[in-house]
Amino acid sequence: MTDRTRLALMLAPALLVLGGLFLTGLGLTLLRSFRYMPALGLTEPDLAAYAAILSAPGFLKSLGFSLWIATASTLIAAVLALAAALLLRQTFPGRTVIAFLVQLNLTIPHIVGAIGILYLFSQSGSFARLAHAAGLISGPQDFPILTNDPSGIGIILLYVWKELPFITLILLANMQSLGEDHEAVARTLGASRWQAFRHVLLPMLMPGLLAASTLVFAFAFGAYEVPLVLGAHAPKALPVLAWQASTDTDLAARPEAMAMAVVIAGIGLGLLALYARMLGRGGTLAR
Repeated sequence: MTDRTRLALMLAPALLVLGGLFLTGLGLTLLRSFRYMPALGLTEPDLAAYAAILSAPGFLKSLGFSLWIATASTLIAAVLALAAALLLRQTFPGRTVIAFLVQLNLTIPHIVGAIGILYLFSQSGSFARLAHAAGLISGPQDFPILTNDPSGIGIILLYVWKELPFITLILLANMQSLGEDHEAVARTLGASRWQAFRHVLLPMLMPGLLAASTLVFAFAFGAYEVPLVLGAHAPKALPVLAWQASTDTDLAARPEAMAMAVVIAGIGLGLLALYARMLGRGGTLAR
């Protein structure tokens, strides 16, 4: 028996339980999104819930808002994480302290961070009061609107702060496994430091960077708690709309909530398929 077979057999019970729970939940969500809910007298599946959400005036705005939050958060976090990984790769005084600070917030829940952002960066928060006390602004109301704003700045700020260490650690692990031999060879052949990074190191890091960025995007697109705390009244993120519909006292709204959940899951699965296709085309870059 090979090590791979032994590992698969050891993981099989946990994978069966988790896979069963996931597929059961997904199946029930699909059925309810098709308005198949015998308890409510709905026994003939249809697409009425999807038609309802697609024709709702705020649905497309919420979808675009969620895509904006996820895209901006992922891009900013990925760029900053790449820079942080390149910095922490070097040896310099204080590196251990900086590495500790980068990883410090990994254990902090997103909702705790969102509340912290709210208390610090809102117009009634600590920074607004400090700016007013220092005479920088005439009143807290003059502080820039960074939370509960239509642009989602506070949400993006929180996601960047939380996901930057996650991507950084993945890149550092990749760099450690790759070593510096490839870049050294490029430098001996006349490549500059930038050329060695651009044409040698970056292509080898790209699969790991894409994988981490895909996970960050999927999470930022599908999570509801941070947009619920830091988002504006309009537009609302799509997961917030789905959560509100699923907790509505009117049970007739449940199929629409399930339909929105299916749309969110479908976009996430589409992103994973796109990543797999990109990885298949560019897999040779990692070699």
